[in-house]
Amino acid sequence: MISFITSNKGKFVEARAIIDELVQKDLGYTEIQADTLEEVAAYGMREVMSRLDGPAMLEDAGLFIEALNGFPGVYSAYVQKTIGNEGILRLMDGVSNRRAYFKSVVVYAKPGLEPQMFQGILQGQIGYEARGSSGFGYDPIFYVGERSLAEMELAEKNSLSHRAASMRALKEWLDSR
Repeated sequence: MISFITSNKGKFVEARAIIDELVQKDLGYTEIQADTLEEVAAYGMREVMSRLDGPAMLEDAGLFIEALNGFPGVYSAYVQKTIGNEGILRLMDGVSNRRAYFKSVVVYAKPGLEPQMFQGILQGQIGYEARGSSGFGYDPIFYVGERSLAEMELAEKNSLSHRAASMRALKEWLDSR
């Protein structure tokens, strides 16, 4: 079994649909202030591996909005907790460039192995309103085509999402070993 270090049940459900051998562990780890998701994830994994003796993975993801110069980016979780989707929609009021992308970085490690990093990106746009009741976080305001991620069932979302892409890359790597 691989310990997926997360307190986010939504992330775990999405990941478990791709990699069966996951067990959720809410150990908590320091999320440093850094310029990239890769730096945040690598630092967190070093901390986690100092407390575990088996295989583990963690995932850090961010929403990057072009018109806001990549904001909220590495601060996505904090921004979601503080201003939420309505705050993002207010920031985007009157902005015609709605292009955005989600990026997911997964780090896998186990004793005796250099940590491995995998990523996935999903291009889309920020909608003008929140729609849908599936998913979590920014899903109701992140649109792919005419639909928000929150309007998609898990299987459809996992067929295209940034998190699913990084999880599939990890799974392919694990299966090849």
